[in-house]
Amino acid sequence: MPKPDGLDKLDGLDRVGAWLRHRLPDLIVESGVPGAAVAVCAGDEVVEAAAGVLSTATGVGATVDSLFQIGSITKVVTATLVMQLVDEGRLDLDAPVRAVLPEFRIADEQAARRITTRHLLCHAAGFEGDIFTDTGKGDDCLERYQHVLRDVPQLFEPGGMFSYNNAGYCVLGRIVEVLRGEPFDVCARARLFAPLGMTHTASDPYEAIVHRAAVGHTERTPGAPVEPTRVWAMARSNAPAGSMLAMRPRDLLAFTRMHLAGGLGPDGAAVLSPASVRAMQRPQIAQPDIDQGAAWGLGWELFDLPGGTVFGHDGNTIGQSAFLRVVPERGAAVAIVTNGGLSRRVYAEVMGRVLGELADVALPAPPMPGADAPAPEAAQCARYVGTYASSTAATTVSRDTAGRLWLERTPLGVIADLDEAPYRTELVAWRGDTLLPVEPERGVHAPLAFLGDDGQGRARYLHTGRAERRAV
Repeated sequence: MPKPDGLDKLDGLDRVGAWLRHRLPDLIVESGVPGAAVAVCAGDEVVEAAAGVLSTATGVGATVDSLFQIGSITKVVTATLVMQLVDEGRLDLDAPVRAVLPEFRIADEQAARRITTRHLLCHAAGFEGDIFTDTGKGDDCLERYQHVLRDVPQLFEPGGMFSYNNAGYCVLGRIVEVLRGEPFDVCARARLFAPLGMTHTASDPYEAIVHRAAVGHTERTPGAPVEPTRVWAMARSNAPAGSMLAMRPRDLLAFTRMHLAGGLGPDGAAVLSPASVRAMQRPQIAQPDIDQGAAWGLGWELFDLPGGTVFGHDGNTIGQSAFLRVVPERGAAVAIVTNGGLSRRVYAEVMGRVLGELADVALPAPPMPGADAPAPEAAQCARYVGTYASSTAATTVSRDTAGRLWLERTPLGVIADLDEAPYRTELVAWRGDTLLPVEPERGVHAPLAFLGDDGQGRARYLHTGRAERRAV
């Protein structure tokens, strides 16, 4: 890609900053993204850029100080609060959750007795994870949320596999509350945001309103222009999992730089022990072959990329998406926040360019079905066909008379209420029991893995990062 005038005269981080300021405005237009902001650090230096608008309804421009929701990147904040308790000797990761929360219940009593804090941190607890029940805006919302889990099914044995679990992080937030004796958001501000100088960070809409805050944008119908969402954030009861935390990218990097500094804050005081920093980045459980990270640590997703070790996290809320990648050997990190549209396109170009420029790390090309990609073999199709269920979707896989395999997903519950559109696509062969969708979803051809055996030679789970269990 040719460099803008003068760009070849700059070095390192300055060159990245100049490229971002030049490229980001056009990139978000090409991607249908209303607004975006990016911050990049290398050592102690930071460059940043912003473009577009915070809401298409108001036309208020995005700035580098604007707040965007970071979604599930919040889980790393929650994990850090948990590890502070480990540092203080107040929490044992391998003790049952009931050692702290005796009232913890799910539908499978035997599993409930065995689930540990470590299982929750690395998404291996095994129970249904997408429980978004709103239990109110009061300080007791997490306490009340626990009771919602009493009927949640167990999908697999604790520690049996990885399956992304929002509900598990809400339980972790409650552990923090019980051991600290304070609401989760108070703990986060007192023990992380204030010590790290995160001045543009909001735990809820009441704090966000005093800043320039982005509004999410979604498609009401497939292919339609994105529109501002009808609500700003999801339920407070899901806050530890990422339902409403918002911040500017520079603040997200302030949090990240503490992890790069071995747990030290900007004033040199210890926020987290070096041992806990290392433990969070250590692989705990492998991910299935779905082209995401290679493994999961304690809060961090771990990537095995050409050029070096990378960890990070992504986040999505109602029409907002955020991306964080960290290269510890280079002391470099990139934070990208967006408020709708094809955000993965912005991620791919910005993250690819910046990581390559600063850390010699190459992002792999995203999966793409070829024009001649074959349908799975007939014998394999019989293994995949059926209906897979979760609390947020019903997914049906069927085979037509021509031998082609099709997937249809219908949103359920709170996801349907948030105007999530149904999704239909043909599936084609890719790698073993992992297939590719022909039609992209939000601009991405996300692989799907069919795992396990239901005792009749059929896959027991459809895995997209979350394990959906066969219903029929």
